[in-house]
Amino acid sequence: MDAILSFFTFIQGLGVSVMMPIIITIIGTALGAGFGKSLKAGLTVGVGFIGLNLVINNVLGTSLAPAVEQMTTRFGLALNIIDVGWPASSAIAMGSTVGLFIIPLGLVVNILMLITNTTQTVDVDIWNYWHFAFTGSIVAIITDNIMLGFAAAVINMVVVLILGDITAPQVEKSLGMPGVSLPHGFTAAFAPIAMFVNWVIDKIPGVRDINIDVESMQKKFGVFGEPLFVGTIIGIVIGCIAYFDAADIAGSVTTILTLGVSLGAVLVLIPRMAALLMEGLLPISDAASEFIQKHFQSRGKIYIGLDSAVGVGHPVTLSLALILIPVMLLLAVILQPLGNQVIPFGDLSTATYMLVLITPIVNQNGFRGLIVGIIVLAVGLLISTYMAPFQTAAALQSGFDIASAAGSANAMISSLCDGANPLTFIFVFLSNINGYVCVGVTGVLAIVFAIWNRRRILKEAAELHAQQ
Repeated sequence: MDAILSFFTFIQGLGVSVMMPIIITIIGTALGAGFGKSLKAGLTVGVGFIGLNLVINNVLGTSLAPAVEQMTTRFGLALNIIDVGWPASSAIAMGSTVGLFIIPLGLVVNILMLITNTTQTVDVDIWNYWHFAFTGSIVAIITDNIMLGFAAAVINMVVVLILGDITAPQVEKSLGMPGVSLPHGFTAAFAPIAMFVNWVIDKIPGVRDINIDVESMQKKFGVFGEPLFVGTIIGIVIGCIAYFDAADIAGSVTTILTLGVSLGAVLVLIPRMAALLMEGLLPISDAASEFIQKHFQSRGKIYIGLDSAVGVGHPVTLSLALILIPVMLLLAVILQPLGNQVIPFGDLSTATYMLVLITPIVNQNGFRGLIVGIIVLAVGLLISTYMAPFQTAAALQSGFDIASAAGSANAMISSLCDGANPLTFIFVFLSNINGYVCVGVTGVLAIVFAIWNRRRILKEAAELHAQQ
């Protein structure tokens, strides 16, 4: 057992940029794409992830986060729960008992669902199994029952895999990623909200006809509508609010213009890094499609499940994210009377990941994306406030250094990823009522969802077979 735990701890420590090339190479070779071609595809995917992380964390994080912090100081915001960011949340999750076993457990769950035709997704994004471990670890703490924690993690994964299946056609169409689904524990959790809001808007005369077509606007405004200029303008506006100082005009102008160019760079670099990811995945997607058609005709289409980072380069997603990130701070202030205590900081850039599946669900409609984005951010802030005591307890149990992250050993911490996750909230809320009620209710719903998905998959497979 120690050897098994050590192996999976080593795997976790590799990180996504190293682990994904290995997994992609193995899968591609197994599907018949050839070792050399698969290795090149895997390394290309790894380079894409490194590029995305550099842009999102080092450019977006180091440019936008200080601006938001300055806005917080300038306007005297009193919010006392620290958003420590997803890296801390993932470390807390993987440092738990559930986290130690989540990778082998997740692989078994995925294989069983593929065998039973209850999912079409081969989820190779095993690094992001930490989202399921996060849910399970908190349920285990609340119920003081590790088995209920494991059950919650499994149920969470089942639901997310099915959400990945049903949103995959929209991902293919909107993001141009054939054979790819996004069973990401954080991103997929907002898909049902987006579907519901989109349905409601469809019922409202007049409102349902409103469309902010970001891509058409870019063409209409010519060079000034391109992502580089859009990002730069948004950055300058944010910079003016955060940094302008009449007593030091020269210094503030320099800072403002630097922020503008940095955010312009984000809108240029992220799509290019995402393009590298797609370039690496296409050979594997093609090989998977051929393999499934040849050996498993009764199973319908099979998708390769990937990190939602592959979808952050969509122009609508990026444009909405740059608008919504400063709006997030405004919402944090507005929602204080309703109970919000979280100051967005460490996870400011995760607004981009919230929007990855929202964009295809609203069919790239910028207006609807903005409405859904505001709703999920508002709900997310309130959820993350509710989750703070439980995430703090999980952090202490995992040995996380709260004093270093939050500035005080007595501080409460939370995060938008996964502290604002609506699926995780459901598990935690029900666990506070009763752990067995939580697993019983969510388990029954997951089984019903899986049976429905199996019928949908078999129907789709029959239709595909009839066409051939």
